Amino acid sequence: MNGQNRKDVLPGSTVDIVLKKDQKTGTLTRGIVKDLLTKSPTHPHGIKVRLIDGQIGRVQKIHSN
Repeated sequence: MNGQNRKDVLPGSTVDIVLKKDQKTGTLTRGIVKDLLTKSPTHPHGIKVRLIDGQIGRVQKIHSN
């Protein structure tokens, strides 16, 4: 699943995000969602989340646990 729909991204989910500093290269960072930061139900560039390690980025892929 892509990370454009807020309803698909749940706290505790394992996701790949792109950090702000990696937006040009598209490098992905894998982690577990702590908080959802995007309030709208969808976002074309991915829902913004905070991982449990504190990193913030937009979800590119959601992994099934």
